[in-house]
Amino acid sequence: MTDLDWVPQSCTLPTKEQPLRIAEWDGLLTEHLTALSRPAPQRLRLELSDSAAVEDQVRDLAERESGCCSFFTFEVTVVDGAVRLDIAVDAVHEPVLEALAGRAAGLAGLGEQR
Repeated sequence: MTDLDWVPQSCTLPTKEQPLRIAEWDGLLTEHLTALSRPAPQRLRLELSDSAAVEDQVRDLAERESGCCSFFTFEVTVVDGAVRLDIAVDAVHEPVLEALAGRAAGLAGLGEQR
């Protein structure tokens, strides 16, 4: 699978910009992801190290991602010394969320927790 194989056709981000966005997510997850879980099949929870800069980066990426992939719902909170990013999708886009969870776990060297 290439970096773009899992990007759904419903994504409206121009194709030439997709590798740049993926690189932004990859950098964030590689450097700051501390835990991830799947509270439900259509929901992914990412826990990232807490700092104002990380929270700002997460909020910025989530906002931009919502603009091109409207099937994502993002919720950013700061809980117990961590930035929590909850991502939800509809049933049609569950495979996209699964691919994102696998990619995040691999980048951060974490096993997915259910």
